Amino acid sequence: MQHELHDLVGLEIAKRVVMNLRSDPDLLNLARANLRNWRERNSGAPTLLACYQEWEELLKKPLEEICSTLCLETDEGCRLRQNSPFAGLLSSREIWEIKRTSKAMYAKSAA
Repeated sequence: MQHELHDLVGLEIAKRVVMNLRSDPDLLNLARANLRNWRERNSGAPTLLACYQEWEELLKKPLEEICSTLCLETDEGCRLRQNSPFAGLLSSREIWEIKRTSKAMYAKSAA
């Protein structure tokens, strides 16, 4: 059950990220910078490097394709969101609000 809640939170965060990206596509630079930093810090972790490479390739695509991929409600979408390079794009307040509302939505649907 907690896994489903985590996936719901990830999807809601992705939707908010997409809204921001559509308003300001230059925010993609934050994701690219995060990937560069993470690649340097985790240079000895092949699994993480492969994940970063996948995101780097995705970020070369047109904005709408990036946005669509971020919001995929599939196993692939969930997997990608688990290592999203958009850390820092949303404020802590926004993240906690998404978690609060997602938890409430999840509890309501489970009842």
